[in-house]
Amino acid sequence: MTALIERRSFLRAGAAGLVGFGMSGLFPAWAQTGSAGLAPSSPTLAGDDIHLRIANSTFTVGGRTGHAVTMNGVLPAPLIRLREGQNVRLHVENTLDEDSSIHWHGLIVPFQMDGVPGVSFPGIKPRTTFTYEFPIVQSGTYWYHSHSGLQEQQGHYGPIVIDPAESDPVAYDREHVIVLSDWTFLHPHHLVTKLKAEGGYFNRQKQTLLGMIEGGPEEKMSASDRAMWGRMRMDPTDIADVTAATYTYLVNGHGPRENWTGLFRPGERVRLRFINAATMTIFNIRIPGLPMTVVSADGLNVRPVTVDEFQIGNAETYDVIIQPAEDKAFTLVAESIDRSGMARATFAPRLGMEAPVPPLRPRPTLTMKDMGMGGMDHGSMAGMDHGAMAAGASAAAADHGSSHSMGGMNMRDKSKVPDSVKVGVGVDAIAMSPVDRTGDPGVGLEDVGHKVLTYRDLMSLTPNPDTRPPQRTIEVHLTGNMERFMWSFDGEKFSEGVEPIRFERNERARVVLINDTMMTHPIHLHGHFFEVVNGHTGSYPRKHTVNVLPGGKVSFDLTADAPGDWAFHCHLLLHMHAGMFRVVTVRPLEGEAA
Repeated sequence: MTALIERRSFLRAGAAGLVGFGMSGLFPAWAQTGSAGLAPSSPTLAGDDIHLRIANSTFTVGGRTGHAVTMNGVLPAPLIRLREGQNVRLHVENTLDEDSSIHWHGLIVPFQMDGVPGVSFPGIKPRTTFTYEFPIVQSGTYWYHSHSGLQEQQGHYGPIVIDPAESDPVAYDREHVIVLSDWTFLHPHHLVTKLKAEGGYFNRQKQTLLGMIEGGPEEKMSASDRAMWGRMRMDPTDIADVTAATYTYLVNGHGPRENWTGLFRPGERVRLRFINAATMTIFNIRIPGLPMTVVSADGLNVRPVTVDEFQIGNAETYDVIIQPAEDKAFTLVAESIDRSGMARATFAPRLGMEAPVPPLRPRPTLTMKDMGMGGMDHGSMAGMDHGAMAAGASAAAADHGSSHSMGGMNMRDKSKVPDSVKVGVGVDAIAMSPVDRTGDPGVGLEDVGHKVLTYRDLMSLTPNPDTRPPQRTIEVHLTGNMERFMWSFDGEKFSEGVEPIRFERNERARVVLINDTMMTHPIHLHGHFFEVVNGHTGSYPRKHTVNVLPGGKVSFDLTADAPGDWAFHCHLLLHMHAGMFRVVTVRPLEGEAA
């Protein structure tokens, strides 16, 4: 059965084989297969004045052609290459019949230039041009994308590379930009409609009685545990909302069969700039037979750490160094978190070389830890009433004043739910004992037999700039009803008119993200970098996006040093669209212009 799924995934992803070779005009030069990497002579958008044109286009992958929203007619969008210290003007023309926008993801800019309609600017009206202008105050790997509707799912995204003003502390001989994304021929609003009708619509990997009888490698769950999950009306295979049932996973716009190829010379230090521009897909990245040394996270340098695999959440970026010594090809594997499919590419000395493509690994299943019970003594849970627990876990059916007990604990006891969380139909569970999971590699990666990156491995290359202790702590609960595809912060959707999260200018605060759902959420704060609290005091990794694992929590320290209104949201686009979005307001200093 597994082999059949893999075969279908690859056929769906690109049965036409090397069709991409004939479509090179639809890809920017850096994204064309056979790329020798970035060089000073590479055709990129650079300089102080850059022009971008948003338009309807067609896009072909796997022998099928569909509608796309592109910039300058290519997918992914053109690579923008800038230098720290310059001032840039980006003239963006919108030729669509609807509003559009560009958000400069991870760039520190004035809030009016951040590009979020309804929060920081009015959007770009049809057949008008808007000019973004701001100084470049940082270096590293970033990206840009639409923040209007669901245009990002239709191809509206591209990479940014900013060279440092001084010498780069990372030595390398060659560099490749690797933009990962997910493509569907369904209109993105149809994705939402199907998920609202049935939360697991795209999950083709649910547990079955036949699967338990056959006892395949993915069937690690005992019969009693399966029965428990069934009584709780929860699905332990609900890892990703949208899967390879409709998605083709892309590397630089190329499907798996098209096999994007990046070139190298044996012995070179090659810098790979990974950007996860996917709408709904978290990827697990590995290059079998080739270690990767992580040197940057979200654009900022970290102390080098060598790994065999890493999980990259939506909107995160990682730079890694590889050093292939042999005259042979290596396969880049970007497996979706639920392992329903993969993006695949090749690094090789010459075009046309290939390496073996490993099969999809057995799909993962969720655990009690993913239910928010990581801090409980699991040995004492054997006698718990899991049927009562199921009743307690279902907010939709629960009378919030009643008692749904689990081993003496009440999952719906109002005294155990913070006052900040609005418990209603949009909240189907509260994590009873969430734990810090920054030391965990990600769902399904606990026992892969090789080194996988965790947030706890990351340390900033330079000391953290603000050493003040936090003045206050703010808890934010990531909440949802997975079956009804309802998503929110603290039980309230953005459309319900929630109040902004407010900070004083230069306030030092600790934000604790508690994931009450059984799904990984990449959470992004605009306009700021924050320090992920991971045990390396003074050298915390500074990021703009952080994966919060199911039933777990992540803390970060924030210096609110950018006045204005900023978006704060889950970067699974359909979750943000459904309501997992807030505004963060940083009050300007007295006499300072807003």
